[in-house]
Amino acid sequence: MKSVDAGACGNLLHVFRNTPLGRETLMQFLYFCRTLAVGLTIYVPDAVRFLMYFDLDAVQVDLDRSYLNEPETAVDRVLALASEAGLKPRLLRPKNRTASDLPDIPTHFAFMCCPRSVSDLSSKIGLGCIGPKVRRIIRSADFPVLLSSPVFKPWKSVPVLFGGSDSALNAFRSGIEISRRSGYPLDFFIQLEQDPGYYEGRLREACLEKAVALYCRDRYQFAGGEFVHNLYDLPHDALVLSGAYGHGLIKNMLFGSKVERAQATLTNSMLVSGPHSAVSLN
Repeated sequence: MKSVDAGACGNLLHVFRNTPLGRETLMQFLYFCRTLAVGLTIYVPDAVRFLMYFDLDAVQVDLDRSYLNEPETAVDRVLALASEAGLKPRLLRPKNRTASDLPDIPTHFAFMCCPRSVSDLSSKIGLGCIGPKVRRIIRSADFPVLLSSPVFKPWKSVPVLFGGSDSALNAFRSGIEISRRSGYPLDFFIQLEQDPGYYEGRLREACLEKAVALYCRDRYQFAGGEFVHNLYDLPHDALVLSGAYGHGLIKNMLFGSKVERAQATLTNSMLVSGPHSAVSLN
């Protein structure tokens, strides 16, 4: 198997947890990087807190102590899993520390991967509410955040949950890049809450009509039924893309109820785009 170097197009940041759950998560992200020929940067933490400086926010990430399990085996396990996947990751060793002596983690990545919540205990991690620190990362980062499925599962299509917001347009742009690079089909999922012309208009305003015609395979479009029930039609082996925020202050405060409900319902991995995120794999 040909190896993909960590200096390949784009780069994904992963914080490794040395547990069986962490192994499944890393395997999911190794598959993501392998499929897209994306480089992988792995941080094996030696502290339960670190800081990330974004243009609009500084986020302190608090890990639970399972991230520090058996530090003497963590790096070897990371390298063994990466080698099996044909990847050569870069191990991140933070050079800078904050005034409070927290590791300063860089933010110049194409993607970052997170569990639903980075500070819950392993036994509690699963589907449910996206953690507040993960929300802040999504809100501030200029890259999408990849939320892992509970266990490793390869994906074979790229459906986009499209509600017409700016973040949903970012998610669709990400979907185009991922579909183009992976060769897997791009699908649309629309829960009609407005006239169908609204969604076409949003795509037209963003000059994305040609991209829809070129890349989109299927449309899952629903005028009725419960949103979470309609999600059943999405393939189980798909990487689901979503925007995180809708229009207006109230929807921003609610983090976009659709993405919360989708990630609490689906077992798929999800790539979530915030208001500032963009994907560039060139």
